[in-house]
Amino acid sequence: MADQIDLFGGEPSRSAGRRPAPRPAAQPEPEAGLRPDAPLASRVRPRRFEDLVGHGEVVDTLRSLAESGHLPNVVLWGPPGSGKTTLAGILAEATGARFVSLSAVTAGVADLRRVVAEARELRRAGRRTVLFVDELHRFNKAQQDAILPHAEDGTLTLIGATTENPSFEVIAPLLSRSRVFRLEALPHDDLAQVVRRGLDELGVEAEEPAVAALLEAARGDARVALNALEAAAALSAGGPITGDSVERAMQDRHLLYDRAGDMHYDIVSALIKSIRGSDPDAAVYWLARMLEAGEDVNFVARRLVILASEDVGLADPMALPVAVAAQQAAHFVGMPEAFFPLTEAALYLARAPKSNSAGRAYGAAREAIRETGNLPVPLHLRNAVTGLMRSMGYGRDYRYAHDYEGGTVEQQHLPDELRGRSFYEPNPRDH
Repeated sequence: MADQIDLFGGEPSRSAGRRPAPRPAAQPEPEAGLRPDAPLASRVRPRRFEDLVGHGEVVDTLRSLAESGHLPNVVLWGPPGSGKTTLAGILAEATGARFVSLSAVTAGVADLRRVVAEARELRRAGRRTVLFVDELHRFNKAQQDAILPHAEDGTLTLIGATTENPSFEVIAPLLSRSRVFRLEALPHDDLAQVVRRGLDELGVEAEEPAVAALLEAARGDARVALNALEAAAALSAGGPITGDSVERAMQDRHLLYDRAGDMHYDIVSALIKSIRGSDPDAAVYWLARMLEAGEDVNFVARRLVILASEDVGLADPMALPVAVAAQQAAHFVGMPEAFFPLTEAALYLARAPKSNSAGRAYGAAREAIRETGNLPVPLHLRNAVTGLMRSMGYGRDYRYAHDYEGGTVEQQHLPDELRGRSFYEPNPRDH
């Protein structure tokens, strides 16, 4: 059995000044998950690959790696409650390694050095160490650098868990020496199996509507589902768990949304693409997801103003005034009423005709600037504010458009090197 240290998130012991010797095989550490007072999520935590639920292909790959005896450094990327900690513990168990768990929120470089020293000592005795770092993305560069050489030379095997995109949150040298596995939130059927195990552990029954409500509220998060199940069982006082007890247990429902994290950008992207795709139902859904999760109304309003110009543009010139008015109104009234003007603007933009000709024109002009650099302004377009400037030809032969029929006149307005270049390509929907 793997030597499990802090398997269920407790603070590592720091009371002993000496490095602990490895436990003899005849005296394995007791299963922490079997404590009668442990949370339900800990008591039903799987400890073998056979007991895992979900993540079929990922689990199969990791199981093959563990059984081959060549477990690489691993980064498990997925939402809360998707099984990252559980999977890390099982990998350590399958390889016979000592399992050390650190939380990046509370651990520092000193903790890492202690783990490395212990791992080096155990390695001499022929035993491996798996270091599990929960919330790896919260380690700064110096802390991640401290792990790097020891994960590289095999002193320890790193398993990092993160809810954030490791491409942005894990330093490139460490990421290049690890294999990244993406875990998704548990689908309905898999989460139902987890809940059934929880019911069996508690020895209680639950009404079907109660289970359905629990699965819907948990949103693929096994930890949330099990914690709510345990609370609902306590509220049911030994009787069958009802929908009412689930509702009371889930009163503090949460939406998975991190303003600075991956989910934030995913939902913003969904809102933008729904409006661009002229889907008002999806637009209002993603807007509500953001606002109900506590997103800053000013951020949402800015996105709508950008959308009005970027994706609606000249196809409906009223879109920009509508979006700007919504921004001002939302800023003025604040939440919760701010959802009215923001929803109105989102629906208007989603239903409006679309044109990206403004963005395309600007992009073409920017490319020309990069190609040709700082071209001089033609003399006839320069403002002649002094006699010297007039004597040098500034403003000479300039044609004032209002002096001509229709208020337009044929005249060169681009630098000589760009004469005849076209940047704006009209969209048939442009006004």
